[in-house]
Amino acid sequence: MRYTRLLTRKKTPLWVLIVVALFAIAQYAGWIPDNNTKQPAQTISESQPGLYRIDHFVDGDTIAITMNGKKETIRMIGVDTPETHKPNTPVQCYGPAAAAYTKNLIGTKKIRLESDPKSTNRDRYDRLLRYVYTDDGKLVQKELIANGYGFAYTQFPFTKSVEFVQAQQQAKDAAKGLWGNCAPYQQDNGRWQTNNAS
Repeated sequence: MRYTRLLTRKKTPLWVLIVVALFAIAQYAGWIPDNNTKQPAQTISESQPGLYRIDHFVDGDTIAITMNGKKETIRMIGVDTPETHKPNTPVQCYGPAAAAYTKNLIGTKKIRLESDPKSTNRDRYDRLLRYVYTDDGKLVQKELIANGYGFAYTQFPFTKSVEFVQAQQQAKDAAKGLWGNCAPYQQDNGRWQTNNAS
């Protein structure tokens, strides 16, 4: 008799069956995500918090976004592109090219913003000072400098200054962009400029 009982399989407790059934129903109804179904990378990226859509492009180093229902102008930390819209200042050599490069680099996708502990939150024009990253992780400022569309703006402290100066030197040595087309010059304060566009 005892031997027969050992050979007989024990029945699964009723509460275990109920839990398994509830789990299956919840997964079928969509209350529990199916780990085998993966969202496209773009959908995940677009839904992440901290990403902002461009409201409009101002010039090569300045953009406008909507943040918490309010329009904010973002001045990119550590880069200075030739002027296109500055009051009482003519359009400078490579200004329109830099503005077009920024617009093409970002496109219609969302961007990620990052502050810098060495920088102030806003400049004297009340613009937010931020690093700007594209949706695929490119740092817009570094791309501008490395490809000869802007200068490393070292008149104010920021953590990526050495990295940006190195990118500028490489672009200068290779005569990329404005370095090969605009004969940039350095002012007494160390700030690089280009001449007026012809």
